[in-house]
Amino acid sequence: MKYKIKSICCIGAGYVGGPTMAVIADKCPNVVVEVVDVNKERIDDWNNENFDKLPVYEPGLSEIIKRCRNRNLFFSTLIEDKIRNADMVFISVNTPTKTKGVGAGKASDLKWVEACARQVAKFAKGHTIVVEKSTLPVRTAEVIKSILESSEKNSLTESNDSSFDVLSNPEFLSEGTAINDLVNPDRILIGGEKEDAIEALCDVYRNWVSEEKILKTNVWSSELAKLTANAFLAQRISSINSISALCEETGADVREVSRAIGSDSRIGSKFLQSGPGFGGSCFKKDILNLVYLSEFFGLPEVATFWEGVVKLNNWHQKRISKLVVKKLFGTVANKKITILGFAFKANTNDTRESSAIPICKDLIEEGAILKIHDPKVDPNQISRDLGKEQKKEKDLAKEGDWIFEKNIKSACLDSDALIILTEWSDYSQIDWIEIENVMRKPSWIFDSRSVIDPKDFVKSNLNVWRVGDGSIL
Repeated sequence: MKYKIKSICCIGAGYVGGPTMAVIADKCPNVVVEVVDVNKERIDDWNNENFDKLPVYEPGLSEIIKRCRNRNLFFSTLIEDKIRNADMVFISVNTPTKTKGVGAGKASDLKWVEACARQVAKFAKGHTIVVEKSTLPVRTAEVIKSILESSEKNSLTESNDSSFDVLSNPEFLSEGTAINDLVNPDRILIGGEKEDAIEALCDVYRNWVSEEKILKTNVWSSELAKLTANAFLAQRISSINSISALCEETGADVREVSRAIGSDSRIGSKFLQSGPGFGGSCFKKDILNLVYLSEFFGLPEVATFWEGVVKLNNWHQKRISKLVVKKLFGTVANKKITILGFAFKANTNDTRESSAIPICKDLIEEGAILKIHDPKVDPNQISRDLGKEQKKEKDLAKEGDWIFEKNIKSACLDSDALIILTEWSDYSQIDWIEIENVMRKPSWIFDSRSVIDPKDFVKSNLNVWRVGDGSIL
């Protein structure tokens, strides 16, 4: 039986659900796309008349929302109604690492996924194709399928005509380039058991994705492929960051090393840029999930290997904050430090697992007064991440305080040091002579993102450290 998809419901209006459904709506004008979420504030933000105030910042996203919203793309909290009317339901909710119970600290918490499956089982009418979009551990589809099958059995006695297929369709988005990743994907991966259901989802993507880029697998391979892809990418970041520390001790330059090894066609150049450590919602969570699965299936050596990637990332973040303290004469107590960038990477307002969080927390614990600037991150989000409310400018005198600054120059006023933690393009265009004039002497610049050009400091008296560079300017 061939299924024709006319209506899609996506449960979850976050960093994956929102952009993904926007692109589907844009490329499939004959499909009605409903994005639902229990968070009314988030839905209100998606419906904001000011397109610069959307809850997710991605280059190109607001233009798509302008074209599609209230045409065939809708955002609401009417979860029951939208599930009932949908031919296909995407589950795109958060799957954080468990904080307690079995697998705490490593396994994914599937409570929201289970809750979604139960909602679909309760409200869906007719045949519904359920698509895993969240990053999930292997064999999660079995959980969803079990819940839905129980509903199917109940429907036989309740005169309900509901039936279901379950597919895995993991996202391979890089925040900051998500729209381009969706419009021009490397591949679309669809895992499933029944060909008719797989073909129905393929037909959606065929509106803009060429056939050769659509890969079909079984459900388990699809789920594991997502975890493995993120683990491999994170491993490359930890690998080059470990080499950056070695470069600093030996006089080598990690940028030159990266260029040399990246020129090898067997290795490639991507994800070889040294920085303050990997962040985002998936890398750490997915590796820890892989560790948990390896331990669960009796593969301790595999678990130890992947756990080492996370441990090295944590060490690298601590290394940077310790280095700042060391260069500032062994103490940062009551010293003002400018933080440029709080998002985990440029071109996103996402701060989840951002390296800026542990680094800032370490400096606050050491007694530093932080002046934080980021062009897209809301200061309220920084407060939540640091677990500490910001102070007003006139009250900024206590050890461990912080304040959000909208202007880069004012953020540098009277600072002893400046740390670049996100590679925003604004930070590569700074007039360093102007900045030097407003900082307290001696002044330090710590570039953890290789944003600055050493040539810009020839005429300055600033002390400059770049990650992975053995020579201090």
